[in-house]
Amino acid sequence: MQFTLATAYIAVGLVAGAVALLVFVLIPGRRAKTETPEGAEVHPTLGVVQQRPSLVQNLITAAPAGYIAWLEAQIVYAGRPAGWAAGRIATWKIVGLVVGAVGGTLYVFAGGVQPLEVLLAVFVTVLLFFLPDVLINSRAHDRQEAIKVALPDTLDQMTIAVEAGLGFDAAMATAARGGKGPLAEELIRVLQDMSIGRTRRDSFHELERRTSVEDLRRFVRAVVQADAHGVAIGDVLRVQAGEMRLKRRQRAEEQAQKVTVKVLFPLVFCLLPVLFIVVMTPAVIGIIGAFSGME
Repeated sequence: MQFTLATAYIAVGLVAGAVALLVFVLIPGRRAKTETPEGAEVHPTLGVVQQRPSLVQNLITAAPAGYIAWLEAQIVYAGRPAGWAAGRIATWKIVGLVVGAVGGTLYVFAGGVQPLEVLLAVFVTVLLFFLPDVLINSRAHDRQEAIKVALPDTLDQMTIAVEAGLGFDAAMATAARGGKGPLAEELIRVLQDMSIGRTRRDSFHELERRTSVEDLRRFVRAVVQADAHGVAIGDVLRVQAGEMRLKRRQRAEEQAQKVTVKVLFPLVFCLLPVLFIVVMTPAVIGIIGAFSGME
């Protein structure tokens, strides 16, 4: 199928529809110049009336509750990066879907409707639709992994500070201000929560809600229980630091045992064929020469 005039009309219509949809989604309605409450608009005769929810808000409301909860959790685990609100992610999912659908349709009609091209267009559209979810999940995973890696050293520093005579809060402040990365940021936030009047129990429960690292959650529960039952915090820190060091060593041994399996596939598919070519080529050339001489 060639790119005929009818195809051109279809492409122009799709592009126009996509642009109209993007404008409707991304550009908010005009606001009145007078002071109005947030989320309200001024009617010429009725005065201030409640503003209708936007398309993004309707999509978030209509989305499955499990997906919205997962998305909010990933945003929290990622440290609430700027520009990564649930509404913004929903908007970019719509943009990716529209761009993928329009681009895929133009690609299919331009080159002729072929099954492989249709599958490629569908794959790209689905990929663009789920790309924001993949990005926020990857960012959350990297941040939680950084917390897991930094936790044993931070607990060692807190243990040394407590054994040197500092209180638990002062030891945590010393470890947080002397460290870098997401774990130090989370500990500083805990200290800020306690400085504005929240109890240690509530502050650590909020820390537990903001992380998916099971080791850090276990440490938080141990601190909360020690604070509730009057157990010496130095003993808790010493036990927790020892467990974290043991688990870090076990994870390192596990990763070292996986190396042989990970190296197997590059060795079989990349190195061995080249080695066979280098070793067998002189023998094959010799055999060919020998049979040629016999003739």
